[in-house]
Amino acid sequence: MNMELIPVDVNEKEILRNLLEKYDYEFSQYDQRDVNDLGLYGYDYLDYYWTEKDRWAFFIKVDQKLAGFAMVNTFPEMVAETDYSMAEFFVMHKYRGQGIGRFAAFQVFDMFPGKWQLKRHPKNLGSVHFWNKVIQEYTKGNHLYIPGHPEARYDDGSLGDVFIFTSPGKEGGRK
Repeated sequence: MNMELIPVDVNEKEILRNLLEKYDYEFSQYDQRDVNDLGLYGYDYLDYYWTEKDRWAFFIKVDQKLAGFAMVNTFPEMVAETDYSMAEFFVMHKYRGQGIGRFAAFQVFDMFPGKWQLKRHPKNLGSVHFWNKVIQEYTKGNHLYIPGHPEARYDDGSLGDVFIFTSPGKEGGRK
């Protein structure tokens, strides 16, 4: 199995938009968001990934097929001295449980050395288990976990759990 993390080119924006709809549909079971009048969830910040600095979008590919995406920015969920945030992260069902999400998360963290913030919805148990395991392994337990932070609120009113940790990057000695 060949896994890759590929930057999303502006000409591929519609592909990412389509994947975001699938992601938002799945996530709506947790945040209770409704579709708009066109039957879409929409992603208000998508265009900014090509018009503003400090935003990066990547496709996750397996054997050259789309398997998901990762979106990074520098906008923290809560007030804290951090460099990067995982804005969105999605692995399609077919590709879950095979180490693909772990591969993509580690790649992203390695690409952006510095202090990270990552928010997750407490009702999304798959995400809870995934991020607990991935962040524990990536940081070797050296991270801060803040459950139910009031500044990390979701559309349904749930308070998001937040991880804060440091990525040394590839050159930082992490294997």
